[in-house]
Amino acid sequence: MPSVITFSGLRRSILAAGLATAGLAAGYAPAAHAAATYPDKPVRLVVPYAPGGATDVIGRVIAQQLSTHLGQQFIVENRAGAGGSIGAGQVAKSTPDGYTLLLGAFTSHTINAALTPQTTPFDIANSFSYVSLVGTVPLVFVTHPSVPATSLTELIALAKSKPDSLSFASAGTGSPQHLATEMFQKQTGTKVLHVPYKGSGPALTDLVGGQVQVMIDTVPAAQAQIKAGNLRALGTTTAERVASLPDTPTAGETGLPDFYVSSMFALAAPADTPADVISRLSGALEKILNEQEVKDSLLAQGAIAAYTTPEETSKAIINEYEKWATLIKESNISVE
Repeated sequence: MPSVITFSGLRRSILAAGLATAGLAAGYAPAAHAAATYPDKPVRLVVPYAPGGATDVIGRVIAQQLSTHLGQQFIVENRAGAGGSIGAGQVAKSTPDGYTLLLGAFTSHTINAALTPQTTPFDIANSFSYVSLVGTVPLVFVTHPSVPATSLTELIALAKSKPDSLSFASAGTGSPQHLATEMFQKQTGTKVLHVPYKGSGPALTDLVGGQVQVMIDTVPAAQAQIKAGNLRALGTTTAERVASLPDTPTAGETGLPDFYVSSMFALAAPADTPADVISRLSGALEKILNEQEVKDSLLAQGAIAAYTTPEETSKAIINEYEKWATLIKESNISVE
């Protein structure tokens, strides 16, 4: 069972892994014997969620492309449960030879590690060798049309005028949507009513029906209802406007200059996977994620393709973990 991770310990652990990869690039790692033959048999790509969701779709795009680029089958295996923790934990305990990989939603994984460290079956700092981000999925503030707010500025004013009465739906306690709601309260000094659901689908259904008033959900989940006029989009949680919602301003444009939240998807291997194997996977992903066809395939699912080096990926995981751990501590959030 993993112990509680401190920020300084997390940063040292992950940066050490990143520096090891950087040393490989500089020529200081052992001879790249594994990369010369890897992969020489099919590779399991574990997606820790049920088929059909965003992580599964992204995983299948990446698996197909890796199969083409590396000449071996990358086979998607869905291992759902516990908000992605079961599948991620299985990969963490797998043989570190590059033949079992994780295509994970690392926003959820970092939240789990920060919110329930004693029961999460992996250690964000020490259980994985990170390869690359593969994409990010932006979130968007949406309201039922009956809510008398047409901008985030007006929504903030409304929340301040009616403390604890404006209902914000989420995909469940501890979900990215929930943590985004907590961030909204912290940054605006408001108090809203959190209404957790068992998934984004039922939450959106009740939002469209008017049983709840507001939600911060992923763009792919919400955009059909936005375009149909069933929901009003107030702002995206990105630095730049989202291509599929060009008329929706960013949160920074409409009253929340420091509100940046997205779901982060990444490829990882078990800790201690040979550095030359990580390098080979990283090199393949660099080519894959810069291909326009792949960018378009991911964008069709609402994901923005994003390649990062192993060291950059490690730093991104640190930042994500620290952001949520700080928010969880300061807002006194628990799953109980």
